[in-house]
Amino acid sequence: MPPTKTLRSYSTLRLEAEDGVATLTLDRPERMNAFTFTMAREWLDALEQIDADDAIRAVIVTGAGKAFCAGADLSGGGGTFDPNEGEMQDASATPAAPRDVGGMVSLRLFRCRKPIVAAINGAAVGVGVTAILPMDVRLASERARFGFVFTRRGIVPEACSSWFLPRVVGIARAMEWVTTGRVFDAAEALRGGLVSEVLPHDALLPRARALAIEIAANTSAVSVALARQMMWQMLGAPHPMAALRLDSAAMTWMGARADSREGVESFLEKRPARFPLAVSRDFPAELPWLFPDEPPYEP
Repeated sequence: MPPTKTLRSYSTLRLEAEDGVATLTLDRPERMNAFTFTMAREWLDALEQIDADDAIRAVIVTGAGKAFCAGADLSGGGGTFDPNEGEMQDASATPAAPRDVGGMVSLRLFRCRKPIVAAINGAAVGVGVTAILPMDVRLASERARFGFVFTRRGIVPEACSSWFLPRVVGIARAMEWVTTGRVFDAAEALRGGLVSEVLPHDALLPRARALAIEIAANTSAVSVALARQMMWQMLGAPHPMAALRLDSAAMTWMGARADSREGVESFLEKRPARFPLAVSRDFPAELPWLFPDEPPYEP
């Protein structure tokens, strides 16, 4: 078993890997892992490292200390969200086309080619909860608390959450949580479909790791990367015909590749599969049926 290794050093994050699983830890425990512009930039860089490393097959995101992420760092005072004073908008954006920094992270999470498991160990409010929406599986500690608190801070939901949240939990639940801005517990998050499991605190990371290792040990990396995009894209499709077109194109592409042949042969021979395709080399990003209506992402 290879040892845990640090993939890159950051000031607000830790990125480590073991057994094909990367663990990205938000690491400002003295500030309850509050979100800053620096954290956003480091998060974007970490996702680039993750996508480029074919040894990484799945990702766990969690927080250091007692919180997952307590939202935007408000230590700058009342002007935190003022584009003329704070740092919650991209400084390179123009006034006519501002870009919410949390949204930059959400879009990059959406485009990630590795499945992402959120291990929510404590408070997840503001951008701390909207950031988990583009993740694929959300697990919560029984100590976790959630809050879409934007209306209580005189702002609005951000980080693309107006797109993600209703798709994840439905419009009625999304509107209740957003309009009240109240903080709620892990049991309510489970009932509302925001998380799929609530676990004893000490069982959270082992469960997340077991799920990530199951993916890493048994699946085709390229199949998972494509399936992830297919599922997310079809949430907004107007008709199942769009899914037929996308599914058919992806099946045609994968069916002609070595991973498909290996998947069938390993099943027939009753042995573990050894999938040869690599995401960094073989992901069909150039095909027109991926992101057909979206402009290129600019980090």
